[in-house]
Amino acid sequence: MSTGAPYTIPGLWPSPLSPRLIASTLRLGELCWDTDGATLVWLEGRGDHGMAVAQASGGPIRDLTPDRSVRARIGYGGGDLTVAHGDLYFVGAEDQRIYRRPLRGGLGRPITPAFGEASTPAVSPDGRWVVYVHSYEGVDSLLAVPTDGSQLPQRIAGGRDFFMQPVWHPSGEWIAWVEWDQPNMPWDGTELRLARLDTSSGNLRLSEVRRVAGGADTAVFQPAFSPDGRTLYFVSDAPGWGHLFAFDLASGSLRQLTDGACEYGRPAWNQGMRAFAVLPSGRIAAVRQERGFESLVIVDPEQGRLDPLALPPYTSFVHPVAPLRGERIACVASAGTVPPRLVVVDLHGAEPAVTILRHADPELVPSEGFSVPRPFSWTVDGTDVHGLYFPPVPPLPPGAAPPPLIVSVHGGPTSHVSATWRPYAQYFATRGWAVLEVNYRGSTGHGRPYMLAGRGRWGIVDVEDCLAGVEALGAQGLADPRRAVIFGGSAGGYTVLQSLVTYPGRYRAGVCLFGVSNLFTLASDTHKFEARYLDLLVGALPAAADRYRERSPIFHADRIVDPLIIFHGDQDRVVPLDQSETIVASLKARGVPHEFHVYQGEGHGWRRPETIEHFLRATERFLRQHVILA
Repeated sequence: MSTGAPYTIPGLWPSPLSPRLIASTLRLGELCWDTDGATLVWLEGRGDHGMAVAQASGGPIRDLTPDRSVRARIGYGGGDLTVAHGDLYFVGAEDQRIYRRPLRGGLGRPITPAFGEASTPAVSPDGRWVVYVHSYEGVDSLLAVPTDGSQLPQRIAGGRDFFMQPVWHPSGEWIAWVEWDQPNMPWDGTELRLARLDTSSGNLRLSEVRRVAGGADTAVFQPAFSPDGRTLYFVSDAPGWGHLFAFDLASGSLRQLTDGACEYGRPAWNQGMRAFAVLPSGRIAAVRQERGFESLVIVDPEQGRLDPLALPPYTSFVHPVAPLRGERIACVASAGTVPPRLVVVDLHGAEPAVTILRHADPELVPSEGFSVPRPFSWTVDGTDVHGLYFPPVPPLPPGAAPPPLIVSVHGGPTSHVSATWRPYAQYFATRGWAVLEVNYRGSTGHGRPYMLAGRGRWGIVDVEDCLAGVEALGAQGLADPRRAVIFGGSAGGYTVLQSLVTYPGRYRAGVCLFGVSNLFTLASDTHKFEARYLDLLVGALPAAADRYRERSPIFHADRIVDPLIIFHGDQDRVVPLDQSETIVASLKARGVPHEFHVYQGEGHGWRRPETIEHFLRATERFLRQHVILA
């Protein structure tokens, strides 16, 4: 492709990726197979409506919940639905009740009362019971209810701050789950519990409860039983990286199944997350992540073998699930240049066969028109820091001046950026920007020690690593360090504000989405899931009050002199709206160039197409004025 006019000024290039095109995409969510082994059910985010969708035996795709949005709200959500014995079980977005609806048709009805919030319904093998995570007035529990809703739910496990990922043994005699207490988050330290179920009284009761793995300083993730019921699989970061383990129920012995400098788990920000699927043969289809790039591998626990699957062009795999019959998995696959697709991977033959069931994006733009991300590392204080670099597309001609740069900071902060479809990165890269997605110290995906490097140092290491990334790209001629923009949402928005406070004049502009400005009020006003998160990221109050003040941008807002555009949803219960309003008041009083956009009805992130479209247009216009044409 020619890089002459109209590709003269990077940042102003015409792009085939319009705001409307990005805003019109689907969000492909959790997947599950019915117990018939032939019907696949999944969740689609269509604007602010969560639609459960099904396909049976290669037949037509059907919408199941047009009358009622599906969305669980415990923490950051997830664990929205499941399917068993021909019935869909889902959490209603409005009332948080669990509903049962026949897949063959019919309205169905609620099986739980309208109090509290529900998540992760798990149906017993005999179809009689649903165990689920419940939260009410700050108290979380595991509850059980008959699938016909004939009794009130009963609590079967409690006494811990959080519960996650309940799963049934194939015989229905055992159940496993993950639990933990504050101030830990699920990637800091959790416990995997196993308990026998007693139904002799007509109710569910737990006995022989034991801890299988995990602890205050070890995180476990996603318990799953083998089809023969002999083994409980899970991911643990005890080795320093998240690896697969097998627990033998008869002997109590524990085996590590994978090793190496790679991750088989992921930070459990949501209920219902998965990183592997146990196949009917007993083999495991697992997602392995190395330096931001993911692949699928087949682990044979009995033979001790690990076989990589060649599945180009995909470099990201989420929500892998396997049916009870047939060697195949379904998952959402994507790549840096390929928007998400719902695929089924058939593993019967010598080579995997991939069938695409659903496209999240109409894919009107060929993959060759997008920027190909590549790993990029730099050194800060003797530590290698990691990220993904998206060069401008089409490429700049030899000898051209380096392009302007957007430094994109992920949320969390205990999260990471992988080589999945990044629509905002592609939006700007196709307009001539370079984009650096930063996995600063404290991010996941690079081993537990790398994650722990952010403890007590949030607001310092993230800020340092982002600026060092700008300088490293500049030194290699990959971006213009004098025209760098810092961009982020939530915890990433905090890093935006903290960067502008710490290094005024170093960035040409900032883009802040629902960012944190006051650590004190965040600690007191945020939702339960993160109520003690800052104890580990900054320090526990009141002892760490000086650090909270030192690292809260609102107390140093007079140091922000660079143009700043801020976005927030008025329904955000994670980072309340006043976190942005206080920063905007300071910018306005001092005449700092800024814009402030509040989206009615939006929460912690954008769901409505009109919001996404406006956000992209407003951001592009702001950066054009204050960076490209300034």
